[in-house]
Amino acid sequence: MRHLYSITLLFCTLSTWAQMDGSLLKKAPKDSSITGMNMDAVYNRPFLQVGKTPVAVGGYIEADYQYMGEDGLTEGHSFRIPRLTIFMSSAVHQKIKFLTELELEEGGKEIAIEFAALDFNFHPLFNLRGGVIMNPIGAFNQNHDGPKWEFVDRPLSAEQMLPATWSNVGFGVYGKHYQNDWAFGYEGYLTNGFNNSIIENDQNRTFLPASKTNADRFEETNNGEPLITLKTALRYKNNEIGFSYMGGIYNTHTEDGLILENKRRLDVWAVDFNVTLPLTKTYLVGEYAWIWVDVPSSYSQQFGNRQHGGFIDIVQPLFTRTILGFNNATLNIACRLEYVDWNVGSFRETGENISDDIWAIVPAVSFRPTAQTVIRLNYRMMKQQDILGNPPAAIAGIQFGVSSYF
Repeated sequence: MRHLYSITLLFCTLSTWAQMDGSLLKKAPKDSSITGMNMDAVYNRPFLQVGKTPVAVGGYIEADYQYMGEDGLTEGHSFRIPRLTIFMSSAVHQKIKFLTELELEEGGKEIAIEFAALDFNFHPLFNLRGGVIMNPIGAFNQNHDGPKWEFVDRPLSAEQMLPATWSNVGFGVYGKHYQNDWAFGYEGYLTNGFNNSIIENDQNRTFLPASKTNADRFEETNNGEPLITLKTALRYKNNEIGFSYMGGIYNTHTEDGLILENKRRLDVWAVDFNVTLPLTKTYLVGEYAWIWVDVPSSYSQQFGNRQHGGFIDIVQPLFTRTILGFNNATLNIACRLEYVDWNVGSFRETGENISDDIWAIVPAVSFRPTAQTVIRLNYRMMKQQDILGNPPAAIAGIQFGVSSYF
């Protein structure tokens, strides 16, 4: 019923907006702090404003079709709307901003607040943020909006190894400094975080995304220990490289002062980059992450204490011109290369490699009638090995999708 009330309220709000005089709508002015770094992605979106009201709204939608098969078997044709996202921002004061992002997943089956924070701008190098914060591990977690990408699915490493759109309640500071074509930025946050579900889940492996189902993290931490997330990034013109860390105690080690077990840590390091080659305008973007988890010795070896994985997207614009009445439309070809190893190491008894891994190659063609809308056609090829290294399952299929800001 709570989800039904939320959807009804959202529908009524959107209906009211739809009936307004279009002449009252105008693009909200861009935030003065935006220069295109990944840390600015939360504000670097198209917003609409009504008259002189301090509130601006926007959002994006994704819809897709796929026909996938595994080892010659298929479940046939499938259509879905993976997410509808609404975001609203408000300038409380010239130096105080609020933004929230509400996501409806799988046709409204799940409703989540991904971001809802107040920003206090004291100085370009020192600003305070508090509320529901998106932990800046890698770059995709912050810069994940569907219309920005040429691929239907989110990267495997961002969604099946790291918890994509991972957000928690907490506080932190961030800042930026500019010098000619150079920009430097940093972020540091203390938030609630992971729980025992990363090793107690239905995946039967160490699986960080399992903690996303723990709604209690928006009310309290499960062990009294903060999750630390740090990131620094350096940008030169349109090229950026970032280094990030996220770590803390994940298990419930005490209860009412009684020690239940030893504290167990989780640590994640990540590097991300995006580069535009000047001659060909080829766009390269990717990230790679390494995870260390203190898994109890009583657990079987299928629960890995080390993981790593990442992706790289190669996007090549073919031409930009007027196409079918769309000015400055762009046709791209692209390819995504990705890999995840959920269990790095060898079996203690035999010394043989533990093979719980997956790799994928995804060639793509995308058409952008405007910069904020994409029509994309992908062909996904994947091979996944089980823990014993048996012949991998071959997974392949066609994906077609659309995504747009509104």
